[in-house]
Amino acid sequence: MYDLACRSFLLPVPIHRASISDLAAQLNLSVSTVSRALSNNSRISEATKKRVWDKARELHYQPNHLAAALRKGRSNTLGIVIPHIDGQFFALVVKGIETLANQAGFNLMICQSNEKVEQERKNIEALLNAQVDGILVSISLYTQDFQHLEEVRRRGIPLVFFDRIMESPLTSAVVLDDYQGGYDAVSHLIEQGCQRIAHLGGPQHLNICRNRYQGYADALQKHGYALNPALVHFSDLSMQDGREGMQALLRQVPILDGVFACNDLALVGAMQMVKQQGLRIPQDVALAGFSNELFDSLTEPMLTSVDQRCEEMGKTAVQLLLDMIAAGDQEIAPRHVVLQPTLLIRGSSQRKLL
Repeated sequence: MYDLACRSFLLPVPIHRASISDLAAQLNLSVSTVSRALSNNSRISEATKKRVWDKARELHYQPNHLAAALRKGRSNTLGIVIPHIDGQFFALVVKGIETLANQAGFNLMICQSNEKVEQERKNIEALLNAQVDGILVSISLYTQDFQHLEEVRRRGIPLVFFDRIMESPLTSAVVLDDYQGGYDAVSHLIEQGCQRIAHLGGPQHLNICRNRYQGYADALQKHGYALNPALVHFSDLSMQDGREGMQALLRQVPILDGVFACNDLALVGAMQMVKQQGLRIPQDVALAGFSNELFDSLTEPMLTSVDQRCEEMGKTAVQLLLDMIAAGDQEIAPRHVVLQPTLLIRGSSQRKLL
């Protein structure tokens, strides 16, 4: 896997790489003869092939596979744009993508937007300039203008979204059933005896945050509880946001007894604040999150969380992209794949086992 992250690297000394022209000049042969010899063309004598390969080794010649692929109309490279590589989720999605992409003979160019729309635009531009054969995208937290992504489709480059998506019937995408994940987490808290459950939510223009919030709201209603706006706090879901959000919630509703967070990072911040206030987890406040991060098993108690089937999401997304590439100029109907979540119940929410 090539993690280029769309950065520029400075080399201390310019290095001249031997080309086919260099080989031809030193051997007093035509460029076409050298090219045929290197590709083991039967029209070239064995003696000439040996001369060419000996000189190639002497000059440390390396074939330019990218140039050769581009001459055939392919770069054999896929582009990926992700918000960040922090945490487990995107790392495992990329692992899933890499597994199938490499099996199919493709390399990867991985770009991070760092949750910045302008950087996401630059990422897309860099991948288009690199003539990648297809692009996989999970949009930034703040992306609401999709012109740069529409440009990808306009150019006829296969495009697949995953997790955070541009919601359109014209796009292919792979998502988790975030609504069901939120519904299951809140239903579990209610089953554990929680009656005043708060929600740490994210930006509602983003599909994953909106659907998780809706799952929270519908689970409350289904179990006979009214949605209390004072129990909902929206933020960008950093750990600090979780701390501040929990502090604000406890100030407004000091007797809340459960929390469902849109991601585990915010939930860790909330956990810190709950403990700082002298409250016990889960006896006083039960906690459930979303993402099943590696650190969930390192907290005390361990965090209940919704697993997002990360590697399967990556494999499914890249398979959609490979199918589109294989179809070539033939039109292929957009596909929308929804994966089912799994709630992993741990100590932070298990009140009935105490």
